[in-house]
Amino acid sequence: MATPSPAALAVFPEGGVVRPITRWGEDVMHRPQQPVTAYDEELRALVADMVATMYAADGVGLAACQIGVDRAVFVFDCPDESGTYVAGVVCNPVVTLPEGKDRHLDEGEEGCLSYPGAFVDCARPDVATATGTGVDGRPVTFTGDGLLARALQHETDHTLGTVFGDRVGDKARKKLRKAHDRAADDYPPGWPATP
Repeated sequence: MATPSPAALAVFPEGGVVRPITRWGEDVMHRPQQPVTAYDEELRALVADMVATMYAADGVGLAACQIGVDRAVFVFDCPDESGTYVAGVVCNPVVTLPEGKDRHLDEGEEGCLSYPGAFVDCARPDVATATGTGVDGRPVTFTGDGLLARALQHETDHTLGTVFGDRVGDKARKKLRKAHDRAADDYPPGWPATP
């Protein structure tokens, strides 16, 4: 189980329950999520469960659809290019990416907790900004490079019904499928809630 970064201790609600991770192929993973409209105890409890599940699965980000909940919110605790950890909650996220001469692609490896054990290169812009609202309804903005930029894009994609396998070619998808199938015994149904 991953340990929360110092940045996470100040921003995440506590007391969450680890839930099973929803896999690619489930309907909730492949459709735009319902917007967050109420910033209440129910949302706080959902976010706490998402955080607990993310750490139990050794992830750096998790969207609500990944625990089967149709809501446009994600959590993350992830380092940027310099190794500085940033943690947060983003409801109703919108990602802004560089354009023109400022746009540079990072061809790095990517994986997904909803397709565990499989990684392939996936080109994404090397800087990203995610805006939305926090668990309390206040505006939030996170900008990052490195793995943080990738996570902000990846998790926002989940709220739009896109999995990163949709962003790679046929050959890479085939490689992903083979790696996922080889690792299946390590990630049984109910993982990470039930080992």
